[in-house]
Amino acid sequence: MPALVVKCVILIRWTPINLASALQCELSWIEAMEAGNGPIPDELAAWLEALADVHSQLPPLRSFRGRRSEV
Repeated sequence: MPALVVKCVILIRWTPINLASALQCELSWIEAMEAGNGPIPDELAAWLEALADVHSQLPPLRSFRGRRSEV
């Protein structure tokens, strides 16, 4: 994947499996793009950049590490 798209996916903390699930597509298509063996559609790149932009503008989420159910 082009560097900018990779940075976007990392920023929103998605793995290739998460991205394939969100797009409801085959994981192999994501993996092919990731390996540079297929073009990334402009619409997909723009969508990922928009998601990353929103994520980068949000304040950090407080930690929920160790949180347990109260039930």
